[in-house]
Amino acid sequence: MPNDLRAVTVCRRTLRLILTMHGLIRLVDTAELLATELVSNAVRHTKGPAALRVRWAAGVLRVGAWDADPGPPEPPRNPDALTEAEEGRGLALVRACADLWGWQPLARGGNRGKYVWCDLAAA
Repeated sequence: MPNDLRAVTVCRRTLRLILTMHGLIRLVDTAELLATELVSNAVRHTKGPAALRVRWAAGVLRVGAWDADPGPPEPPRNPDALTEAEEGRGLALVRACADLWGWQPLARGGNRGKYVWCDLAAA
């Protein structure tokens, strides 16, 4: 996806459609929220393209965002410190709502970047 804030809405709507078509409607609301946070971070904090990746395996939905910046994401802040903040809630929200989350640096075909992901269990 291009580095454009409109990409966040496109990703969110596409994810809703994919999950609905695969009978995973119970995960849609939380998955949309988490994908929105991951993709918006990728678009807002980097200058290159980004991508959304969705994987369903063994009862776990993994939603992740790739971006071209190899630097690690800022660690999630303490939610209590964010009550008055206008930004910086994204990964704190991901940490609070996902069963597991993380990131990893990537290098493919000479391109570098990172992949930030989170897991949602179906149960």
